[in-house]
Amino acid sequence: MTPMPMVERASLPLLDIEVLRTFVAIAESGSFTRAARQVFRTPSALSMQIKRLEETLGQTLFVREARRVRLTPEGEMLLGYGRRLLKLNEEAVTQFLAPALEGRVGFGTTDDVGTRILPGVLAQFARSHPAVQVDVVVGSGAAMRQRLEAGELDLILVTVAMHGQSTQDEVVHSEPLVWAGREGGVAAQRSPLPVALAQHGCPWRKAALDALDRTGLSYRVAYTSEHCAGQEAAMLADLAVSPFPLALIRAPLRRLDGDTLPPLGDYQVALVRRDGLGEAGEALAARVIEAFRDLRG
Repeated sequence: MTPMPMVERASLPLLDIEVLRTFVAIAESGSFTRAARQVFRTPSALSMQIKRLEETLGQTLFVREARRVRLTPEGEMLLGYGRRLLKLNEEAVTQFLAPALEGRVGFGTTDDVGTRILPGVLAQFARSHPAVQVDVVVGSGAAMRQRLEAGELDLILVTVAMHGQSTQDEVVHSEPLVWAGREGGVAAQRSPLPVALAQHGCPWRKAALDALDRTGLSYRVAYTSEHCAGQEAAMLADLAVSPFPLALIRAPLRRLDGDTLPPLGDYQVALVRRDGLGEAGEALAARVIEAFRDLRG
């Protein structure tokens, strides 16, 4: 039996990194005009680049609408590849051209935030800047702010209320805060309503208590924990319900919908730098911001 001929790798077209940068800019902004301002080219030049890219791949990447453009399914697929290729290109160039960063960065975070992005951020940062030592501390938002002010930490991630952040806070993420409980549980039907909350000063706690007080719903604070793992344990045991980020709810927990529990709105995650943060700290801050952008998709 004659073997099937192998496809020559050299026959495959190579994707131009600048064209990929243009494609990602258009996809993220939803507009050729806005993307043109970002990459300092004209919209018509961008259109030509995308046309050539579509011809190279044999796929339509964008659906043009009256005031915006949106990705086709093939475009969505390419966006994931494009972002990864741009990151790899940046890392490769950094290794050879960027000045080597050295030093130590003290990074503090609350557990609900850090568990989502830290593994990827630290792995990527270690590849790009292997000579920088990153010391991670996990604790409450209030404790992180105190340690930042004392000079013990360089950079912190904390949760903040939608309109309660200080001028130092750079909001990097926003998401819904919802009521959660165990699937099939009865805690939500109890009266007074048992709630599990974070410690004083946490925006989740304030949002929940304000919402309950506004509606006049009878409740009792059944459990208080410094970490969201404590709230999660109370919900898993069906001993209480809790305000929780929608993105963190996993089976057997579920979002509690209905007219009996008041809406909680959104909360935000803020990045706070110490005054005089050095180059290593700024490089880590950039990675954190990028990780949350990727989280939003």
